[in-house]
Amino acid sequence: MPEGHTLHRLALDLDATFAGDTTWSSSPQGRFADGAARIGQRVMERAEAYGKQLFVRFAGLEDEVRVHLGLIGGLTIHDGLPEPGAVGDVSARPVVGQVRWRLESVRAWADLRGATVCTLLTPDEKAAYVARLGPDPLRDDADPSAAWRRIARSRVSIAALLMDQSVLAGVGNVYRAEVLFRHNLDPFMEGRFLRRAEWDAVWGDLVKLMAYGVVHNRIDTVRPEHEPEAMGRPPRKDDHGGEVYVYRRTHLPCLVCGTPVRTEVVAGRNLFWCPRCQPRSRRRTPVRL
Repeated sequence: MPEGHTLHRLALDLDATFAGDTTWSSSPQGRFADGAARIGQRVMERAEAYGKQLFVRFAGLEDEVRVHLGLIGGLTIHDGLPEPGAVGDVSARPVVGQVRWRLESVRAWADLRGATVCTLLTPDEKAAYVARLGPDPLRDDADPSAAWRRIARSRVSIAALLMDQSVLAGVGNVYRAEVLFRHNLDPFMEGRFLRRAEWDAVWGDLVKLMAYGVVHNRIDTVRPEHEPEAMGRPPRKDDHGGEVYVYRRTHLPCLVCGTPVRTEVVAGRNLFWCPRCQPRSRRRTPVRL
């Protein structure tokens, strides 16, 4: 599933391509036909991301499009002029696969396929939905203390809490494994045993790592001394991103200590960790808020 940095990058790309331009919406697949008809021909004002959600706003329409890509969804942007006089006609630009929503202008188009959600939300519906999400490390309005209050009271493991979008929005399986490793934290430790200074360090690291992901459109988490060139090892080959410490490295030696990386299902996804760099915590006294 795409993590939060991907949605923020998509929002930037949509703004760069369509914001301020007259656009046409259609649903070649038909599953967003009513929504596309309501948008019709309008100027796209802006796109923004909150966690793993993408919102797109159009001039003269209070409702906004909400998109959740899910496990297999993708939004592809294409540049190119249509046939003369054919803007808004889906037949003028070939439709490949099951396109739920096509957004196009005179100079470009974007196709949404395989998304879990593509719907219109009223302002009240959007506000209610966003209120259920935790702070997003990539947003300027994020309040890390809101996540800390939930974590510090919880008997749930840190690994599970980092995947809970109502606690922290946008963090997925890669970032949770990597940030816990980078801070030598036991992923199975209950949230109530995490210290505030540790949480502040984790939050700051997520802000930095995810911002890098937005700019470079990939996940890189290793420090300079552990990069392939520095260690004399071959670069990682994986469709999910760049250099990582533990993600998808089960049974391979830890880049720091050489211990085989382990994996276990936590919160429905495979968690990866190093048992030596992230030893089991012996803390028994909960933190005080």
